[in-house]
Amino acid sequence: MRNLAVVIFTVASLLAVGCEGKGVGGYEEAANCKQIECAPYEVVLSQDEFEIRRYENASWVATPPINSTSYADAINKGFGILFSYIQGNNKQGAKVEMTGPVLVDVFPSTGPFCNSPFVVHFYMPKKYQPDPPLSDQVHPVRMPGSHTYAAVKRFGGFSNDSNIPAQAAALDKSLKAAEGNDTNVLRNHKRVTASYSVAGYNSPFDIFNHVNEVIFWYD
Repeated sequence: MRNLAVVIFTVASLLAVGCEGKGVGGYEEAANCKQIECAPYEVVLSQDEFEIRRYENASWVATPPINSTSYADAINKGFGILFSYIQGNNKQGAKVEMTGPVLVDVFPSTGPFCNSPFVVHFYMPKKYQPDPPLSDQVHPVRMPGSHTYAAVKRFGGFSNDSNIPAQAAALDKSLKAAEGNDTNVLRNHKRVTASYSVAGYNSPFDIFNHVNEVIFWYD
């Protein structure tokens, strides 16, 4: 394991540059966050297989739950709703700049070929943080809410119904291996087991250099 790396960023500086946080020895900044505003976070622990973050509580908008047997189907439907919203299909007629990541809450089903609920979220840029435009299609939420920490594993390629569960299982294995470590900041926190999240930093039209993350939340 690498030595622990603790890097603290001020929220103000993160919002000013419009990109995600990065820890020494941790994951590199997603390339798209050099062009668009991304949700800021602080890296509190960085290891080979994962990193632990603390996110600023911020305004997002979320779709209603989308029931589907397929992540790909759910994200296509959800992103379509969000894209319509940021293109001005909201009560203020406001056009909202693209941000990152698009975050999908996954509520795994208990059996094969069962519908699972998916909720797709869009991070509101600084301009709309105090008062997101209203819409009948999406609703504002404050995230991460009661969640104190996020355990994150990054992976490349296109997110799909095969690699997402595999990456989630790999993160679970890594976290279990780290249990009992005196430096583990999660030891006094309870993991949310009903769902996990998948973050995507790329446009659907990007072919190469995809940055995806699977996230377990801790209260």
